[in-house]
Formats: sequence, structure tokens, C-alpha cells
Amino acid sequence: MSDLRDPALYDALLLLSFGGPEGPDDVVPFLANVTRGRGIPEERLKEVGKHYFLFGGVSPINAQNRSLLDALRKDFADHGLDLPVYWGNRNWAPYLTDTLRDMVADGHRRIAVLATSAYASYSGCRQYRENLAESLAALEAEGLPVPRVDKLRHYFNHPGFVRPMVDGVLASLADLPDDVRAGAHLAFTTHSIPTSAADTSGPVETHGDGGSYVAEHLDVARVIVDAVREETGTDHPWQLVYQSRSGAPHIPWLEPDICDHLETLHGAGVPAVVMAPIGFVSDHMEVLYDLDTEATAKAAELGLPVRRSATVGADPRFAAAVRELLLERTAAEEGRPADRCALGALSPSHDLCPAGCCPARAVRPAAAGADSPYA
Repeated sequence: MSDLRDPALYDALLLLSFGGPEGPDDVVPFLANVTRGRGIPEERLKEVGKHYFLFGGVSPINAQNRSLLDALRKDFADHGLDLPVYWGNRNWAPYLTDTLRDMVADGHRRIAVLATSAYASYSGCRQYRENLAESLAALEAEGLPVPRVDKLRHYFNHPGFVRPMVDGVLASLADLPDDVRAGAHLAFTTHSIPTSAADTSGPVETHGDGGSYVAEHLDVARVIVDAVREETGTDHPWQLVYQSRSGAPHIPWLEPDICDHLETLHGAGVPAVVMAPIGFVSDHMEVLYDLDTEATAKAAELGLPVRRSATVGADPRFAAAVRELLLERTAAEEGRPADRCALGALSPSHDLCPAGCCPARAVRPAAAGADSPYA
């Protein structure tokens, strides 16, 4: 990307994330936002929110997004990119609509969007695009200028996302006792989603039996396993597993669950496990509770040595990857050639989500795609 320096097509970058509570009083209102329209009573929300209350009602995600903002701004400044970076959330302050309103007031009309979700799925991509469309419609209803928003491509296989995870797995293996390290199993984890959502993830041609969601995670896992083998000389057994299931028990979700997987591994005589949360950009609540608390407690109960590897977070290599994604998208929009970095067997993801990509349960407008009402 050394020949690309000027993202003149875009006048701002928006970091778009999920959001999370920042104190006990925020937990129930936050969960009400997340579950809006489902008719879930407040008492049930308090029960669901017990994970947050264990940690003082604070999700780490907002603090981690602030760190990523700092890393992005530093990387841009260090490389001569004079581009402001804003932050908006789906479910908590700073809310997406408020942030877009501020961006328009500041004069921004062509905005690149980075979502804190690396893989294709309804909840990880199209739902964010629906949120963008809702916010743009709100601005339009207020008589404000409606900016053009372009969502940067999925970065699950970008070296700047994958290499930090390789280092995290290597560090976790090194931290295991010498006598169990060589036989350690690698459990790559990601958020479980309904199998119906997985099967329809990605473009239409990839639909079926896990869709793009499962295929992309498996490809990243293979890249990490190969890198670990090259670095250590050991070929560790591995599997993609799932965590953080929610929803009605009669609806099929991706399996196996990490805790069930740990029991299976223990029963098979596996001496140790490294849990690698490749589906998560940062150590937010699903990592903090489902892995660091629940799964770690299950491993202790089994007497199974376990380590949890680091997520990417605000790693400078990830910040550099965002800069590269921005510049490659600029080149593509302007009809110029650009390197599109990707590791593994899958090619770099599409820039523009095609019609039928990760379809919603109900038809809703979605920005930043081929079927967007906002060009």
C-alpha cells in the first residue's frame, strides 16, 4: 500500500460498534435497547444482566473502543493521513444517530465505516447496515444533509487482524506447563448464532451449511494453526467451537459450546487447552464472562490446564490494517489498482454487500450495499 497516501475521497472515518453499559444503572436500559421489540420484561432483563453486574455493571467494550480510537488516530497521524475519526454505537452512547448528526454538522459528506465485527453474518454485518439506514433516515427526516456511507470490507483474513491472534496463541502455549504444552488442543471460539443465520451468511452463492460465517472462521483457524506449526514445530489438534448462545432453546444454534467441548477433551485425555477467541475483535463481555469466568471455571473443575489467548484489541498492526482497508477502498472507488491483503484460502471480501447477502428475518432498508436506498 506504499503508493497510496491520500484518502481524499473520504472526509471522515466512523468506528461503528455494539456499545455496552458503563455502570450498574445502565445495564437494564442497555439490554432493553438490545432486545427492543421482543417484549422482554424488566425482571428478565435483570436476570440476563447478571453477567454485567458481576463486573460492576461495566462492559469493557466502550473502553476498548476508546483505545482503538487512540490507536487509529495515532496511526493516521504517523502516516500523514489527515482524517478525523468518530465513534458511534448501536445500543449505547455515543449512539450512532447522534454521531452521524455531529459528523454532518462538522461538514462531512463521504464517510468510511469500520464495524467492530470481522466476519459475515446478519448480526455482524447487515444489522449494522440496517442501523446505518435507520440513522440516515432520521437525519433526512430532520432536514439534514444525508452523507454517503461506505462500509469497509470484512477483515477476518487481513494480516493485521490475524497476526496479532497468532502471537496471542503462541504466548498462551508458552505459558502452559512444559509437560502439557506439546499436547495442547487449540479451541478456536466465536459467537454462536442460529444455524439458519449461519447458513444464509455471506453472498447467495455461499449459502448453505454454515455459509460464509463458518467458512471464514475455519479459514482463519487454519492460518493460525499453520503459523503456530511453523513457529513451534508442533502440529496442535484444533476445532472451531462456539460460545455465548442466547435465545429460545428449541431453535438450533451452532455447536459445540466451549464448556461442552472442554468436557469432551478432558474425557479424551487431552492434557491442556488454549482457548482462542478469533471471532471477537476485543475482550468485551462475552470474552470476559463466557471464557475468562465460565469456561475457565469449568476447566478448573475438570482439572484441565487452560489458557485464553488475547484478542486483537488496539494492536498497532490492526490500526495499520484499518488504514490499509481505507486506502484500498479509496483506490477501488476511484478506479485505481490496489493491493488487497488477505491470508488463507479465501480471497479478500467484497467491498459492496450484494443483494441477498446475510438476509434479515424481516425486510428492512440497509445502507452501504447494492440494495441500499442511499447511494
